[in-house]
Amino acid sequence: MANVDGSWNTVVKSPLGDQAAVFTVTSNGDTFSGTFAGAMGNAEAKDGKVDGDKLTWSMDVSVPMPMTLTGEATVDGDTLTGTVTAGAFGAFPLTGTRA
Repeated sequence: MANVDGSWNTVVKSPLGDQAAVFTVTSNGDTFSGTFAGAMGNAEAKDGKVDGDKLTWSMDVSVPMPMTLTGEATVDGDTLTGTVTAGAFGAFPLTGTRA
């Protein structure tokens, strides 16, 4: 299992521009808890799952409008890559480095 725990400096390439946030992950076996903290506010990761080096989660945001986002990312050493999906708005690339 990859070391997924820690703080990650992430960027989501969204239609509103690059959205930087710190993604904090604390794993517990095959689950994790976490938060995203950035200029658009803070969001708790819900239903966080760990499968080897892969993370999956959802989160509720209120800015720019209330919606539930889903995310998936793969950890490779000190880098994280994946996508964040905003329902009908599509999926956006997520990248990160260990803080």
